[in-house]
Amino acid sequence: MEKPTYKELLDAGVHFGHLKKKWNPKMSPYIFMEKKGIHIIDLNKTAECMELAGNMLKGIAKSGKKILYVATKKQARVIVSEAAKSVNMPYVTERWLGGMMTNFATIRKSIKKMNNYEKMLADGSLTNITKKERLMITREKEKLERVLSGIAQLNRIPAAMFIIDIMHEHIALAEAKKLGIRTFAMVDTNSDPGNVDYPIPANDDASKSIAIITQYITEQIKEGLASRAQDKAAKESAKS
Repeated sequence: MEKPTYKELLDAGVHFGHLKKKWNPKMSPYIFMEKKGIHIIDLNKTAECMELAGNMLKGIAKSGKKILYVATKKQARVIVSEAAKSVNMPYVTERWLGGMMTNFATIRKSIKKMNNYEKMLADGSLTNITKKERLMITREKEKLERVLSGIAQLNRIPAAMFIIDIMHEHIALAEAKKLGIRTFAMVDTNSDPGNVDYPIPANDDASKSIAIITQYITEQIKEGLASRAQDKAAKESAKS
């Protein structure tokens, strides 16, 4: 997929930063100007950073490693979960549980419990329990699903994390840094881009801005996966 054009980024409001009084001075290299007290992001820098991040994520996807999408703010949840599902990547869009990555073994136990509940409810093995007990198990399963369904198939720590709004997802970012997980993120004018390996300067509050950046990143991941599939097919063909 080609990068979105300057006009497409403009129309999506990617250039709108925060009020000047809320800015982080470390974002100055990515700020074009100030207009009516609001910082305007340099979309040429956005395009450059987006391309670099996309190429890196394409390579990670091609290598067969997992990329975790993280976006728990309301306006990003559906956009990000649908994007992650389209490339079969894990995602967290409801709530980031402390220790989700740094205490992954415990999280895996919760996922196992969720899967067991699902299996028991489906195969009829809970016929001897009361309606109240069944209701409690159903509610517990639904509660676990809300938070953990996006990472249910994740068997090990992901190689990379794509984050919307590093201020909002500061716990996820801190865990990624602690574990050496490569970070890619939309970074607004109120954030420190130095906290991210591959920052993409952009408006991380507007749904249109989130959608256009997420779509581009996801298409790059899709290309990486397609390239991996082609290489695998070529190897199989060479064997036979």
